[in-house]
Amino acid sequence: MSLRGGAKTVRVGAGAGYSGDRIEPAVELVERGELDYLVFECLAERTIALAQAARRADPAGGFDRLLVERLRAVLPAARERGVRIVTNMGAANPLAAAAKAAEVARELGLHGLRIAAVTGDDVLGAIAGSDRPLMDGEGTVAGIGGQIISANAYLGCEPIVEALWEGADLVITGRVGDPALFLAPLVHEFGWALDDWTRLGRGTLVGHLLECAGQLTGGYFADPGYKDVPGLARLGFPLAEVSRDGSAILTKPPGSGGRITTASCKEQLLYEVLDPGAYLQADVTADFRDVRFVEEGPDRIAVTGGAGRSRPDQLKVSIGYLDGYIGEGQISYAGLGAAARGRLALEIVRERLALTGVAVRELELSLIGVDSIDVTGRGEVEQLREVRARVAGRTASRQAAERIGAEVEALYTNGPFGGGGVAGASREVVAVASMLIPRDLVRPTIVLETA
Repeated sequence: MSLRGGAKTVRVGAGAGYSGDRIEPAVELVERGELDYLVFECLAERTIALAQAARRADPAGGFDRLLVERLRAVLPAARERGVRIVTNMGAANPLAAAAKAAEVARELGLHGLRIAAVTGDDVLGAIAGSDRPLMDGEGTVAGIGGQIISANAYLGCEPIVEALWEGADLVITGRVGDPALFLAPLVHEFGWALDDWTRLGRGTLVGHLLECAGQLTGGYFADPGYKDVPGLARLGFPLAEVSRDGSAILTKPPGSGGRITTASCKEQLLYEVLDPGAYLQADVTADFRDVRFVEEGPDRIAVTGGAGRSRPDQLKVSIGYLDGYIGEGQISYAGLGAAARGRLALEIVRERLALTGVAVRELELSLIGVDSIDVTGRGEVEQLREVRARVAGRTASRQAAERIGAEVEALYTNGPFGGGGVAGASREVVAVASMLIPRDLVRPTIVLETA
């Protein structure tokens, strides 16, 4: 632990904000951030459903594709400096991820590293055939039928805290509420009670601010001429220096790119929060309404306030299911009359799909950069010298999806002149729905192993 003004603090860094995030900022945090904990948050809503599909194809797979690369990059410095790591890179297979992590540790000569796998978030068996309603659409879970491939409950911090008490140097989870990954080290180090709603709310606030990594340090914040951010090519990831009462200083490694300001913090505070007074998490109903940010110095923002109420009785479950296929085709036109030729190309494909009987459930035809947001006047469109036409449709079969790209490709010789740069693709759609499940149906477990 570090000491600031005689008060015990815990320094927690954000090593990733999504599955494919950069790795070198995490290394920088370990080497220069004077951390106690490094957190890799790598699971979006669809990520775990895709991971479950990967596990079905390979029972030894289903964890984050960058797990090995990340651990090889950070474990030596983390071990040397006593930095403990918490991550949800276990995705659909925390046990296999932990086994792979132990293998990496042994390859690096880091013998004795204690690794914990947290399981229990997979509730597919518990919800199969359920008549419980969906949260984000009409119908019930049973209505999705045999297309369901995954169902994962959002666990809270408790099993991670238990793993830390067991001495784990590396904790690997599956589906856990994003802020809980950051909250767990605070609960463990400060000894917060799991019904201390105020402190749990403040710890959840810290986790929410850190969970998207580079978004807080200006990556998603930047807007040239309005919100200028320096050094984005080597953007530093954030860390929080948290005090026992849950207040914190938000900062980043000295000399790294990006910028932390009160404005970037306010934007992240509101990110994905429907109700700032009732941010529902597995650990607490957090209340962000009285949060305050104060600049203490360059890239040093003090965050105070935040509260909480008792946790919800139910846990959110993210359901992944197969929902048909998407076929896509694109083609570019340039020179005089480019927009008119692009429009003609789109109409040709629309008619061709109907004439040939391709069953398309949803069809989108657009000129990229023109139709996405309706801000360009007709006269301006007619003056465009380069456009790219895009056709995309949802179908019930891959064969039908592939026909969309094929019809776009046929425009080379069967459409308006000057088409080029054709690209086509088809893919199976893994969609996501949500439901609630009683908390007592979810039973997390911890498996420990030593490298």
